[in-house]
Amino acid sequence: MDQDELWRDLRALRQDLHAHPEFGFEEARTAARLAARLRQAGLEVAEGIGGTGLVATLRRGEGPAIALRADMDALRIAERSNLPHASRREGLMHACGHDGHSAMLLGAALLLAAEGGFRGTVRFLFQPAEEWGRGALAMLQDGLLQRFPFEEIHGLHNWPGLPVGQLRTRPGPVMSAEDNFEILLRGQGGHASRPQAGREVLLAACATVVALQSIVARRLDPAETAVVSATELLTDGTRNVLPGEARILGDARSFRPEVSAGIEAWLRRIAEGTAAAHGCTAEVTYSREFVPTINDPAATATALAAARDALGEGQVALLEAPHTGSEDFARFLAHVPGCFAFLGNGEESAPLHNPAYDFNDAALPHGVRYFAALVRRRLPADPPASVGG
Repeated sequence: MDQDELWRDLRALRQDLHAHPEFGFEEARTAARLAARLRQAGLEVAEGIGGTGLVATLRRGEGPAIALRADMDALRIAERSNLPHASRREGLMHACGHDGHSAMLLGAALLLAAEGGFRGTVRFLFQPAEEWGRGALAMLQDGLLQRFPFEEIHGLHNWPGLPVGQLRTRPGPVMSAEDNFEILLRGQGGHASRPQAGREVLLAACATVVALQSIVARRLDPAETAVVSATELLTDGTRNVLPGEARILGDARSFRPEVSAGIEAWLRRIAEGTAAAHGCTAEVTYSREFVPTINDPAATATALAAARDALGEGQVALLEAPHTGSEDFARFLAHVPGCFAFLGNGEESAPLHNPAYDFNDAALPHGVRYFAALVRRRLPADPPASVGG
């Protein structure tokens, strides 16, 4: 296979996907483009798995089955990059690099279909709705493991700040759980000139946001890793009207169920107590969206060895500590062992979820080679037959 031609094709495809982003469970065009290329290369392709998900299968003789996964969805962010391939859909963009993840996994499928070098079955999973934390679960509920069984799964995410061509991962916890919360404060609004006549909630809401910071600072064991972030404060007031209702939205990150339960309990106490102190009431809604991503030690050892094969010894290292971002790849790891890794997107890359972010096309060959090396390590081809006798 002409790899220079492959890299050019993948770059063009990646930029096309970037220009046509699709939100979670709406990735029809993306899935169709990928499916057409995979069928053209001779893979078995099943569409509509878990909504808009895609599963491609490549077989080379008898042997175990493993899965490689990429996500396809974009975010509701207005792009501000001024790139030639910038989003053509207002309010939607690939601000997390899922366009690059899909292109790398497609490239690995095309390379392995053309060159082989393994014995067994590879499932290529193109997942919808990762940003929602719902796509992996939807594929599993659609019978993924029964219809397309596999014994191990691997995935990766690009990482801004890490040089292109470098990979990091670790055994055990690698990404956190994510809980979402909403605090609804109710009081009595009124005229801005007469605060004493009502029970306006804006002061209560601001005090609550500040008090929430004490959960991690003072209510949890300092040895635990956790984050509590209030991300939105919305009221029904206006310039000269004191609000009677306010909503605080946010999320919490942790690595253990006990910590998550502690955060929820203290959040409820703080919201209700602070509201009462201001003559208001509080109603808390708390949900658990992402579970922690926990890498299997044996699968991680395989991933690190494959990365050294593909990228070079000096380009691979253990991740020093888990990230407090979240990934619904964790849903797959609840059923089969696997490993999630981070691949460099460049030291000058804009952050993830930033309006100026773009996946670095220079990372495409590295991701393809890593995936291919993983397959060949995990599903080694038969040794050559002995000669003579």
